[in-house]
Amino acid sequence: MNRRLFLKATLGGAYLPKLLQPQSFDLVLRGGSVIDGSGAPARIADVGITGVRISGVGDLSGATATRSLDVSGLTVAPGFIDVHTHSEDELITNPKAESKIRQGVTTEILGMDGGSYKPAEFADKLMELERGIAVNAGSFVGQGTLRGLVLAMSDRAATPAEIGQMQQHAATALRQGAMGISSGLEYTPGGFASAEEIGELCRVMAGSSGLYATHMRNEDDGVVGAVEEAITIAGRGGVGLHISHLKCQGQRNYGKFDAIVSLMEDAEARGVSVSFDRYPYVAYATTLANMMPLWSREGGTGMFIERLQNPETWQRIRQATADKVALLGSWDTVMITSVTLEKNKPLQGKTIAEIVKETGDDPFLYVRDLIIEENNRVQMVGFGMGEETTATILAHPKCMPASDGSALATYGDLSSGNPHPRSYGTFARVLSKYVRDMKIMSLEEAIRKMTSLPAERFGIEERGRLAEGYYADIAVFDPATVNDDATFAKPHQYASGFEAVFVNGKPVLEKGARSQELPGMVLRGKVTPAV
Repeated sequence: MNRRLFLKATLGGAYLPKLLQPQSFDLVLRGGSVIDGSGAPARIADVGITGVRISGVGDLSGATATRSLDVSGLTVAPGFIDVHTHSEDELITNPKAESKIRQGVTTEILGMDGGSYKPAEFADKLMELERGIAVNAGSFVGQGTLRGLVLAMSDRAATPAEIGQMQQHAATALRQGAMGISSGLEYTPGGFASAEEIGELCRVMAGSSGLYATHMRNEDDGVVGAVEEAITIAGRGGVGLHISHLKCQGQRNYGKFDAIVSLMEDAEARGVSVSFDRYPYVAYATTLANMMPLWSREGGTGMFIERLQNPETWQRIRQATADKVALLGSWDTVMITSVTLEKNKPLQGKTIAEIVKETGDDPFLYVRDLIIEENNRVQMVGFGMGEETTATILAHPKCMPASDGSALATYGDLSSGNPHPRSYGTFARVLSKYVRDMKIMSLEEAIRKMTSLPAERFGIEERGRLAEGYYADIAVFDPATVNDDATFAKPHQYASGFEAVFVNGKPVLEKGARSQELPGMVLRGKVTPAV
């Protein structure tokens, strides 16, 4: 009896058609240059999608598909994971995540720099996102948010009982899906906390997969000490450390990265794992008030403005601000990006030096008066980093490109102001400037650093790879034409070169055009609090 007759006789023919029929997919991306996210070399292959998952990678020429898309000549990669974002409100305002999708981002991590949804509303906010967003999204809980709930804007040490309250708030957020705890130690009120206090707070995650992600206390003259402090905090808390937007700001600090790497290697040897991210620009973005010392901002906006108006304090503030400007070089390096009053809108996109050249004002007094007039609602970018050091940081094997930006759009409420172009161009800029033009790393390595590396570090399961069984988050682009078109002068411009983007198997961008699909999922952490 031949095999066919044997199968028919023994199985009654019940399974024969299934065994013999060719594999079938909902969608097959055919003939692309597949970079799977692992760091392995590119290869020509097909990618099959069934439902929300990848169900085949390889030669699928014999397979049937409901729909096929010819992607020959293009690179097919896992969707990019942006591990440092501030889209908490933006994804609710416009769930299409336009500026991120159009540069291949399929996952955003929120709640960074110490600011996040409040623990009491964490679950509700995640459920609100779950109603429909274009990207996947998870969130950290902010140490600044936690401290504010317990100590408001007080610049003093927390008592053991108050630390216990913060731990309980953190545990609430972690049980509801927070992926870790973030801090922003150049901001209030988080910056009023000591290393010991933050380490004790992090102990709520001890022994778990939760990370401590930090905007460190200093990123310029004191950057080495700030890294040491961050490592101390993570060690005390028994957690892994992730340093946000690592930089050596100010020309005299450009050479400090080697010392920072040595500190991280020593920490690893002692059992404290360390990773970091960085945006691919030499300018940072923050509030204009951040040019002024932390002590001047204690108590919130009202007390800050009082100090700016008080002759006994504003002169002290002026001196500290002058030191910060000297670090950057001059007021030419400080650009106004966002104001609220209509009369001040023409300032957006201009440096302080340009403005006072026209007005004849003293730069500090002009900045002081602007902050007072705008009730401390002024955003800026500062050109404080070196190109060579930026490239060196980005090329490090543990560095993950991240935007530190938001999901914006060229229309509607999210098209206002003059934001940092990183919200529109981060990932395209890595691929164009640093991979194609400067060649500081291979395309395969860049993709690894944008996909599987962040997925593994942040505990994002079954994403970050083009592999069977993984979620079908996919970016298709032309490496020869990909470009970040957003500039500091004209930031509201989408990246170019992206042909298609899929999130959980659904096309959100195809042939360069946006669909109406909102297939993103909310990603919840799996940290079991220790309290």
